[in-house]
Amino acid sequence: MTSSSATLFERFLAPVFNVLIDREALLRYRNSKNWQRESDRFRQPGLDYPAYYQQNFHGIRGGYLTVDAAVTYDPVTQYLLPPNEEWVRKGLIEQIRCQPRRILDLGCGTGSTTLLLKRAFPFAEVIGVDLSPYMLVVAADKAERAQLDIQFRQAKAEQTGFPDASFDLVTASLLFHELPPQVSCAVLQESFRLLKPGGEVLILDGNQSTLRQTDWLMQIFEEPYIKDYAAGSVEAWMQTAGFGDVATIDVWWVNQVTRGVKPLPYQKVEFEAFARTGKTQWAMG
Repeated sequence: MTSSSATLFERFLAPVFNVLIDREALLRYRNSKNWQRESDRFRQPGLDYPAYYQQNFHGIRGGYLTVDAAVTYDPVTQYLLPPNEEWVRKGLIEQIRCQPRRILDLGCGTGSTTLLLKRAFPFAEVIGVDLSPYMLVVAADKAERAQLDIQFRQAKAEQTGFPDASFDLVTASLLFHELPPQVSCAVLQESFRLLKPGGEVLILDGNQSTLRQTDWLMQIFEEPYIKDYAAGSVEAWMQTAGFGDVATIDVWWVNQVTRGVKPLPYQKVEFEAFARTGKTQWAMG
């Protein structure tokens, strides 16, 4: 890792990870690939990287647009999601109420949650999108090793290019704290557009209430938008995007899952009628 400044991550956590992580194994994996050729499989011509995505994350200059970020993401993240990374990610899976036939995982990174979604719904079509072609190389590797049929594509979470109402379930894990709040809102608006009526959106990320009360957690990593994320409300953003039945549950204190449902047409009519008259009978005839 090349640190851009003497962050708490560099001073405290990086030395710890140097002990915990098998650096030789990482180097072997890094050197085993032609990253340019492999990543070219996913690059979309004409795609512009937003300014927010070109920031430094976790002390890595260039953030996720580097091979080093892709290679080190999984070994580091396993120690950052207490008590167990898979348990935390399964916290999202456990809140899914529908039986989706088509699933989109936004900001899929190295595909850790994407693979869990495919295992939970083996007959569903599962697609993961991310901006980093290097992260997608790792994700595709993991899916191939697990013998899971998953599609991975390069796309912005707020502008995916998929048709309206083409998914039953849209998810995002550990994405929102790395986005400016206005982009998180745009991602939820895009999710609403992509979902069929009755479809679900689920967002797994840091617990906003916990982060507000533990400033030291936000200072550990070089995360340019985490304070703005902590000050906001995924529930409020989701409701503004048009979702109903919005609720948040805590996941091991440090994280949270927020779920919302795209209303069915009759539910939307009933809500609009109530807003106009204050009587539900108006909508029901």
